[in-house]
Amino acid sequence: MEWILLPNHQEISSMRNTLIVTYDIRDDKRLRQVFKTMRKWGDHLQLSVFECQLSSSELTQLKAKLSEIIHHDLDQVLFIDLGPSEGRGERVIEAMGQPYCNIDAACVVV
Repeated sequence: MEWILLPNHQEISSMRNTLIVTYDIRDDKRLRQVFKTMRKWGDHLQLSVFECQLSSSELTQLKAKLSEIIHHDLDQVLFIDLGPSEGRGERVIEAMGQPYCNIDAACVVV
């Protein structure tokens, strides 16, 4: 949990939620821009899928940045809110078919 100090020295907690952000971008240039943006905000899980731990203000900022990149009539970004991050425990990812492996490589669009 993050704490924010207000001007009158009152502390409030800034709850973070875990979100899955996934996207379908139809243009390679926009796809690279979205990928580079998402790398700054979360963990790359699979091709166009990220897990993020964000406060509501951070989520608003991320949505604004992505909104500037995507073509709203052609592209899609989904934000799946899994609820509060605190107390969630370890990430458990179960794979069917190809085994899950942590992706830590740059996105390559051919």
